[in-house]
Amino acid sequence: MGMPKEPYLSLRIGLNAHLLAQGETYRGAGINGYIYHLLRHLPGSRPTDGRPMEFVAFLHAAGFAAPEGLAVERSRWNTAGPWRRILWEQTRLAAWTRRLDLLHGLAYALPLACACPAVVTVHDLSFLRYPQAFRRLNRAYLSWITRAAVRQARRVIAVSESTRQDVIARCGVPAERVIAVPNGVAAEFRPADPAEVAAFRQRKGLPERFFLFLGTLEPRKNIERLLEAYALFLQNRPPREADTPFLVIAGAKGWFYEAIFARAQRLKLADRVLFPGFVPAAELPWWYRAAALFVYPSLFEGFGLPVLEAMACGTPVITSNVSSLPEVAGDAALLVPPEDVAGLAAAMARIWDDRALAAEMRRAGLERAGRFSWQRTARETIAVYRAALEEVL
Repeated sequence: MGMPKEPYLSLRIGLNAHLLAQGETYRGAGINGYIYHLLRHLPGSRPTDGRPMEFVAFLHAAGFAAPEGLAVERSRWNTAGPWRRILWEQTRLAAWTRRLDLLHGLAYALPLACACPAVVTVHDLSFLRYPQAFRRLNRAYLSWITRAAVRQARRVIAVSESTRQDVIARCGVPAERVIAVPNGVAAEFRPADPAEVAAFRQRKGLPERFFLFLGTLEPRKNIERLLEAYALFLQNRPPREADTPFLVIAGAKGWFYEAIFARAQRLKLADRVLFPGFVPAAELPWWYRAAALFVYPSLFEGFGLPVLEAMACGTPVITSNVSSLPEVAGDAALLVPPEDVAGLAAAMARIWDDRALAAEMRRAGLERAGRFSWQRTARETIAVYRAALEEVL
């Protein structure tokens, strides 16, 4: 571990993937997808010009099968717990950097004693923008490690232009060192045969027509206002309307989730709102396809991948008009201020009552989603590596 870096013909790129999660928790959400897809796509995107690159992923998750071209160093430590992971990053990974030409911290953190050039990805700065939505210790650690990492890194990858501007403004990083590289959408997110979608609904016990929210149950997702908007939508429907849609709120429990269930009870929505819990990654496309409408009224997103996934599956989308969400949705979704409960209810009614609009949104969403891919993300990430290494090549 303490030996000097050996001379390699190839550039050796280390990828800190210890946040790759296999369990059914909130950690299996957005950042996990980013890590997983970069690990899968970076080896196939290696440049043909200049010195070749070889990749080594540092992780603990036993279930990950590495693609060809990716070496894996699995930690003996169980780094699922945050304190063990932090200790591993600051000790074992720091030692490993003596053997690397570049280290990419895939989620916020770098070793303070990093011995090679580094790149770090910032997914959002919600812990700085909305500190009240985080537990104090979690907020303090993320604030400290992110500021330290972005100042240390030669390049910072932000997953959207919105996040890029946040990093520049709130962390004091020169603009030329922060590069926006958008996330992608995986090929499995696509429309499917209606008969197969109907069979999925039946297997899962889902209603024939429903609105869907899918994401971690936490304050930033604005789910309490979604419940209020849905209650208002129901209130404005004709009496005894036979096909009034249900609301499905799917996702793992994050922090401060108890208020969401309490709000549903107070609004007397227990018979209209379903909480199926965590959705395994393999099932995600089917949940989007099964919904009549995807509603994602988040207060703040670094990227907002569920919006892109829903559009790729051919589902109309309503989302917020703040942070990165307009970047992702473009003109293919209805955008509503996240605090506007009445506006959100009206948007639901507009799509529900206008089949021609819903059909046009499906078409526009598919076109919009086609502009994003993980192959593109991998290519642009490698370009960032090249820029970070220019000074030492």
